[in-house]
Amino acid sequence: MEKKTKIHAEDDKHDLIITREFDLPVELLFKAYEDPEIVAQWMGTKVLRLENKKYGGWQFETSDASGNVVFKANGVIHDFVPNQKIVRTFEMENINFAPQLEFLEFEKLTDDTSKLTMQIIYKSIKHRATQLKLPFAQGLNMAHNRLEEIITKIK
Repeated sequence: MEKKTKIHAEDDKHDLIITREFDLPVELLFKAYEDPEIVAQWMGTKVLRLENKKYGGWQFETSDASGNVVFKANGVIHDFVPNQKIVRTFEMENINFAPQLEFLEFEKLTDDTSKLTMQIIYKSIKHRATQLKLPFAQGLNMAHNRLEEIITKIK
């Protein structure tokens, strides 16, 4: 199956660009990032906190079948403009990765389609390379596929 989520990572850079076009109006795509219940569904995680405002915070946690926490992440939302952009930090709490800065831009293409562009800036080229060695691209594509399926049902 073709990956619809594209990751562009130029050599010797601290950042990468992720793009994905969705068969969703921009308002529904944005809702998938701001509604805690929807975020929990498509990300497959528990949303402990999601304060959608400038200088708000967020925290997600994922547990295995035995209830052991296997993933925990948090950050600060630096800018939040409905249906347009979210600027936030992202830090994994139980993994030794430096925090990263994320710029999410939501673009209306037509009344029924939209585009998400994410720029992620890493502490170093090495940190970015480590992230790209993980099944990051495949996982993000699968999550975006779930996002589109869940929001399509809500439509």
